Amino acid sequence: MTIADAVFAGLGVGALLAAVLPRVVAGRPLSLPLVFLVGGICVYLLPLPLPVIDPVDDRLLTEHITEIGVIIALMGAGLALNRPVGRRRWASTWRLLGVTMPLTVVATALVAWWLLDWPPAAALLLAAVLAPTDPVLAAEVRVGEPTEDEHDEDEVRFALTSEAGLNDGLAFPLTYAALALAAAAGSGWSADWVGTWVVEDVAFKCTVGVLCGLLIGRVLGWLFFMARSPALRLSEHREGFVALGATFLSYGVTEAAGGYGFLAVFATACTIRAAERAHGFHNVLHDFVEQIERLFTATVLFLLGAFIALGGLAALTWQGAVTALVLLVVIRPLSGWVGLLGGQPGSRERWVIAGYGIRGIGSLYYLAYALGQQDFPVPERELWAVVTFTVLASVVLHGVTAGPVVTRLDRLRTAKPPRQEGAEGDRGASRPTGG
Repeated sequence: MTIADAVFAGLGVGALLAAVLPRVVAGRPLSLPLVFLVGGICVYLLPLPLPVIDPVDDRLLTEHITEIGVIIALMGAGLALNRPVGRRRWASTWRLLGVTMPLTVVATALVAWWLLDWPPAAALLLAAVLAPTDPVLAAEVRVGEPTEDEHDEDEVRFALTSEAGLNDGLAFPLTYAALALAAAAGSGWSADWVGTWVVEDVAFKCTVGVLCGLLIGRVLGWLFFMARSPALRLSEHREGFVALGATFLSYGVTEAAGGYGFLAVFATACTIRAAERAHGFHNVLHDFVEQIERLFTATVLFLLGAFIALGGLAALTWQGAVTALVLLVVIRPLSGWVGLLGGQPGSRERWVIAGYGIRGIGSLYYLAYALGQQDFPVPERELWAVVTFTVLASVVLHGVTAGPVVTRLDRLRTAKPPRQEGAEGDRGASRPTGG
């Protein structure tokens, strides 16, 4: 048997497991990403002639693989959300983005600067690449498939899914700030870059990303549901692969226009969803995207496990490990709790939302991208080791606990009458909010 034969057999086993495992591990202290991550470690510890997996040497390949995984996940998240976008309806999301995310980034950068003794640019880079959250890695804490009822989502799943859909794009300005800071430090300290960063990397690119996403979503929504010609009205043909077309079109056009493609893809998905909210074609699109997303997630986590088995954590220091754990169990939970104070979720739901800021594929993408743009005064393998350990710890911690925690929360929510829930503060899941 050749290596190619073994690879084909492995791909077949992996695809079948990706189909079976979500139902097997549902509600249990286990997750599909954790299984594939551990599987990658175990397989690469065997004495087999397997190809070397090294994202440091294969940075460009890593960047593009994770890039595709992220935009597919963003399309799936946007299509799944039933709740229309609104100031009050999405209040938890805006709080997580406007308060929790900045607090998390600042605190993480300060810990990296103090504990790791990294220069400010490297500390900010670490905080920026660890800013995106990824509920894909714990399916219990994300919304399910689309339904007709906009109030069919509890606040925990809605908040974490919508936060992940937007902070994947908003991490880009932070990454560019780290790149600009590193360039300024290399040529002598200067704050001249701040004005350009605010105008171009924050205001212009975010605006272009959102506007392109809305425009493309409007056009595609009309094409899918309202075109006069039956040949163009794609919702009647129920072909799920057009979701990939929408994903790549939105991302490519926006990037070519100079905007953030991640924001555009999520905005496109939400706009398509709003075009004909109750149409069953959304389920077709979402189911197809979810299947592709699951395969990408399984593949990336398996490869990450292989990288770990091959010594990917060799450059990790105890300070780097502590920084990662502090982010996951102290900084994010406290920042999330502060950001949601006075909001819709009750105290119990607030702690669950705050605690499940899962780090995943987005962090791997941003690190690969940033290291291709600028040299940082920290060894690349040390940066990769800290980020890899953070993702590993997040997959283990959140993957093991998400099922039991959310199952218990659901049980408590359904066991109480609505009046009692409102009295105790668990209002987000039981009471609709206005837009």
